[in-house]
Amino acid sequence: MNTSGSTLFLAMLLAGTVLFSCNSHSANHDEIPFDSLSAEEKRLPENALRGITVHEDLVATLFASEPMVTNPTNIDIDQRGRVWVCEAYNYRPAITGNDVKSEGDRIVILEDTNGDGKADKSTVFYQDPALNAPLGIWVMGNQVIVSQSPYVWLLTDSDGDDMADKKEILFQGVDGEQHDHGMHAFVFGPDGKFYFNFGNSGGQIKDRNGQIIKDQNGNPITKEHYKEGLVFRCNPDFSEVEVLGQNFRNNYEVAVDSYGTMWQSDNDDDGNQGVRINFVMEYGNYGYRDEMTGAGWRANRTNKEKEIPLQHWHLNDPGVVPNLLQTGAGSPTGMTVYEGDLLPEVFHGQMIHTDAGPNVVRAYPVQKDGAGYKAEIVNLMHGDRDQWFRPSDVCVAPDGSLMVADWYDPGVGGHQVGDLNRGRIFRLAPPVSPYKAPPFDFSSVEGAAKALENPNLSVRYLAWKKLQAEGTAAEGVLAKIYANHENPRVKARALWILAKVPGIGPKYVDQALKHENPEIRIVGLRAARQTKLDLIPILSKVVEDTDPHVRREAAIALRNTTDLSAPELWAKLASQHDGKDRWYLEALGIGAEGQWDRFYSSWLKLAKDPMNSPSGRDIVWRSRTAQAIPHLASLASDESVPLENRLRYFRAFDFNPAKAEKSRALIEMLENPKVQQETPENQSQVKKLVLTHMDPTYLPSSPSAQAALKSILDETYGTEAYLEMVQRFKRSDENPRLLAMALEQFDNNLGRTSASTLLEQNGNELVRQVLRGSDEKKKVNMLLALRQIGSSESIGLIEAVAFDQSMPLAIRREAASAIGGSYSGEDRVLELLKQGKFPENLKASAVTGVSRAWRKSVRAEANTYLVSDSESDNPLPPLNELLAKSGDIENGQRIFRTNCAVCHQVGDMGMDFGPKLTEIGSKLSKEAQYLSILHPDAGISFGYEGYVIEMKDGSTLGGIIASQTETDIDLKMPGGISRALKTSDILKMTQMESSMMPSGLEKAMSTDELIDLVEYLMSLKRNS
Repeated sequence: MNTSGSTLFLAMLLAGTVLFSCNSHSANHDEIPFDSLSAEEKRLPENALRGITVHEDLVATLFASEPMVTNPTNIDIDQRGRVWVCEAYNYRPAITGNDVKSEGDRIVILEDTNGDGKADKSTVFYQDPALNAPLGIWVMGNQVIVSQSPYVWLLTDSDGDDMADKKEILFQGVDGEQHDHGMHAFVFGPDGKFYFNFGNSGGQIKDRNGQIIKDQNGNPITKEHYKEGLVFRCNPDFSEVEVLGQNFRNNYEVAVDSYGTMWQSDNDDDGNQGVRINFVMEYGNYGYRDEMTGAGWRANRTNKEKEIPLQHWHLNDPGVVPNLLQTGAGSPTGMTVYEGDLLPEVFHGQMIHTDAGPNVVRAYPVQKDGAGYKAEIVNLMHGDRDQWFRPSDVCVAPDGSLMVADWYDPGVGGHQVGDLNRGRIFRLAPPVSPYKAPPFDFSSVEGAAKALENPNLSVRYLAWKKLQAEGTAAEGVLAKIYANHENPRVKARALWILAKVPGIGPKYVDQALKHENPEIRIVGLRAARQTKLDLIPILSKVVEDTDPHVRREAAIALRNTTDLSAPELWAKLASQHDGKDRWYLEALGIGAEGQWDRFYSSWLKLAKDPMNSPSGRDIVWRSRTAQAIPHLASLASDESVPLENRLRYFRAFDFNPAKAEKSRALIEMLENPKVQQETPENQSQVKKLVLTHMDPTYLPSSPSAQAALKSILDETYGTEAYLEMVQRFKRSDENPRLLAMALEQFDNNLGRTSASTLLEQNGNELVRQVLRGSDEKKKVNMLLALRQIGSSESIGLIEAVAFDQSMPLAIRREAASAIGGSYSGEDRVLELLKQGKFPENLKASAVTGVSRAWRKSVRAEANTYLVSDSESDNPLPPLNELLAKSGDIENGQRIFRTNCAVCHQVGDMGMDFGPKLTEIGSKLSKEAQYLSILHPDAGISFGYEGYVIEMKDGSTLGGIIASQTETDIDLKMPGGISRALKTSDILKMTQMESSMMPSGLEKAMSTDELIDLVEYLMSLKRNS
């Protein structure tokens, strides 16, 4: 199950403060330890809790297990305490190769009818061949919302027999059928609205009639208007869909507390230890892709964060909302907000979260921090001994206990399933807390009001539905709750309903804005926005609120507010920024979106000298108006400030839409006396920065910029920076130096990029001169620099040498081998072999050139053209025998260097192509390690899918798309080589069905060597 998009090659790394004192209450301490059980015994339901450590104040019990339930992806709990489960037996069979149930996957209801705390009744609510690995379920009385890309369905039980008899499409058109990065679960908000999300493969969303849905501003919800993963809100009739946040990776499940505050998690590209928890600020950009270009996080950029987990989210870029917490590596899945009182106080009002990768259920107690939050980590369940424990979701039951779904599998991520027949549901509660749902009366106002206090969302939905329908008839009981209830979260729930009752709503909004509790004031402000009250009088009362959280919400409320008073209100809010609070700064940016000219101008009247304080410099950095350009340029060229601290201002130029003004201001820096007074090193760096951030079309009009470019090209020759400048400004006059660089650095990516750039800039004749020359060493170096480019020009140049009989045989053999160094070259080698074009003295070299092709079919077909003894199939013993054997870690490391390091990294060893394996032993069990080697197609990592790219010049390339924008693609190829492509030069792109990790890898080693390799991989674990 790739519930979060993380792959087989993830590792666990906890970040933040971990508060964890635990005891396995659920296991008898006299029983045999988990590690002493046999492999078969470990998987039995009766031993399910022996490998899990549980928080010391809680007890875990097994509510249900196989065969009653298998492969649970998402759960919900209804008002009767029954657990509804989405099963995913038919998960990705085209990739995993697993069997499928022709009758389709199931939605099942699990019920404890005899009160012993264990499910004894299972009812199939819905099963259909069209149901394939659903990822979300929300239960609301006799209706159920099920999410499964490309659809969201509404299932209705009209006759009360616990079986769906009606199925409707609510939404459709979400990209990626059976895609884990698509549509996720719906949840009920305290405002009576539904909240939901999809991951970074969702792409778009259509209504039940197949029409693209437009957002609150009239923009189509498509890739053209929004980036990557999105968070949505809609009315309970599914109208008025709003986009509340964007640019997440695979945000799995949004959770909403009683104040209307949203929380969720998403995960990094595989193995980069960047999994995060987010407070979702409305309309925020969360930085997975470059906001302006859409480039991936690996792309070079000014002021790039120093650590990869931070780089991953573009956190140094203006316009990116900060992360609440980063938790290392993982496969984050379901989340809820616990608003009950049965569990210990540390969990009250806090997020509870499942992360299947590191086998853990966590809470993240938060504290206010400026206009945002800070958090710590408290573990509830940890499969520290049983790595098959894969918690996929968590929900709050009506009695205040928790139910945790366990996918239970040797691996998670990468679209892999190692086990189809197991799955568990656990209950978490304090000791001596029998499971029993309290009775509810939804037929009366008083009964519904009482039910509104319950921590279970299905109960609260039915209560809200009754109270909302009663309108003013429910005012008395709701007003009493709002005025007198000791729990502010329950007060907030009552307030939400009161604020939306026609005729009386504004009265309660006004009361809320005067409340002593800032969270209630925030509810009042949010309710005013949702009920479309006149915001200007309301905002005038709160722009100087003592609580920064309230002012944060006021700033967000100004978004799209066109009243003449709006700029002055924003300026008052901006003047209260302390220069330290990124949350507050981003709220100001969200509020000013689309109106920066008006808002910034008003702020300048208050700020006077905008560059004389940290707060003023922050707002200059965040602004998107031409008025900020002179201030930005002044800050960037202030020689009294270390250049490292000025990089943020150079980066800010990229986000300012004033194209002409910012290019002129950058060019003027080159002649600025302040810059001339800097150290020679700083002057050089400033030149590079100016050239990096100015529009290249302004170069011909500026002698200063031309002189700076010449200087920088001379200074940086031989480096990546040199190549970037040549490519940025299309300097074909640098072709001779590109040739020299290709020959000097033929064995690394700089040399190959030099050769590729040279060919793109019509430098073919220079290459031919070397290949026709008398210097054999240069010929070989040139061939090696060309071999992995894969363009029609490069292959043609290599091929010409291979078949030139006037060339020395050694050179021709080198060329024959080099032909197959690229994806399109591999195909060309097979074509030439079929045509009999290779003479016998070149055939072996040509076949050797494709011997490391990831495509097994290429290697196999090429080998048929050589006459040799057939090789042994190297049969392996059964998996259970392999698992019972121990290997040699030191020899396993040697095997890794020989067989795996060409595509994978462990620390600094190896190539950055496939997922990093630095901590793979913390993520995968030994079974999953073997499966990933023996069946690589069963675990293609999201973000590591291979693509075949056909170029308009007739060449073909194969690799992984590391970064893609509308105009450019960065293609990573085996061996860690990168190739920059223009989308305008691409004819066709096709995703590969097979993994780019070669199958049959085990045949290149003995059984003992395979065991040693797995032993080494299992040793790669997180440092505790």
